[in-house]
Formats: sequence, structure tokens, C-alpha cells
Amino acid sequence: MSGYQHKKGKIKDNAVEALLHDPLFKMRVEVNVKGKGSYRRKDKHNKKAGWEASGKADFTTGLLLNGAMFAAAFPAA
Repeated sequence: MSGYQHKKGKIKDNAVEALLHDPLFKMRVEVNVKGKGSYRRKDKHNKKAGWEASGKADFTTGLLLNGAMFAAAFPAA
């Protein structure tokens, strides 16, 4: 038998019935990829939306830190 670990507690008397009520055999809805019913409101690659960040805050912080180090290393006469 396969090594499937069922998720519905302990099997008492009927192993087949216990597996039928497991999430393994739940009803699934087929989602169309093309044609009728295939429109998706949420984008497929929604998490990659803001990948092109300017990084302006990091850049200015770096300039300020470098400027402070420069001023400490070479004090004005």
C-alpha cells in the first residue's frame, strides 16, 4: 500500500470510509485555462508586481553614512 498519511484522525473500523472522508478525495473544481470561465481577477504573477524598486532610501542613507565617515576622517581646518 502507498505511504499516504491521512488527515482525519484515527481509523477505527472502516479504513475505506475513513479515506473517502479525507481531503485526498474531496471535490475539486476544474478551472479553465482558456475559453469560457477562464478570466482571472487576480494576476498570475501578482507577487512580482513591485520588483523594480528605486532603492532611493538605501542610496541616500549610504551617502549620509559615507559623508559622516568622510567628515570624521578629514576634519575641516
